[in-house]
Amino acid sequence: MGDMKIVVGLGNPGDEYVNTRHNMGFKVIDSLSKSLNIDVKQRKFGGRFGSGEFSDNKLILLKPWQFMNRSGQVVATASGFYKLSVRDLLVITDDMDLEPGRIRIRAKGSAGGHNGLADIIEKLGTNEFARCRIGIGHSSEDDAVDHVLDKPAKEEEPLLAEAIERARKAVFCWIENGIEKTMNEFNRYDD
Repeated sequence: MGDMKIVVGLGNPGDEYVNTRHNMGFKVIDSLSKSLNIDVKQRKFGGRFGSGEFSDNKLILLKPWQFMNRSGQVVATASGFYKLSVRDLLVITDDMDLEPGRIRIRAKGSAGGHNGLADIIEKLGTNEFARCRIGIGHSSEDDAVDHVLDKPAKEEEPLLAEAIERARKAVFCWIENGIEKTMNEFNRYDD
């Protein structure tokens, strides 16, 4: 058996948030869950948790079941429990600075204004973990909160569906080949 990897998708729990832009991370976890047949239902670490295998690695899928800005404790608790190094962690998040449907993989970096990432960085005490950011596009500053908590516009839906699909493939690539190769392969769509 290879390493253990943990993939965390960020979102807000609760039915009213299910299809909002801010829940892209959850959507990717759902997609992984379906394609790998890993049920992410167990209540554990303050999240919804499922474990299985992919490509000879033990794989944990995790949705922090707290509000976005309290995601960090869930990630820190799970990582601590399995004694995982931060290089075995990948966080999937929505990003207003990317156009709808773009994805960008980073090996580390700042929170870029994302409350969920900010909390994870704070609780882990490092920003040196991989993340996959999914573009949800921008809105004028005033209604940023409304924007992320809204459901996507009709024309964005196919773009986001495609992004979820690409993010799922990026996760597989990361598990099998590591972050550098994943960045090379999945960021090359950037202009």
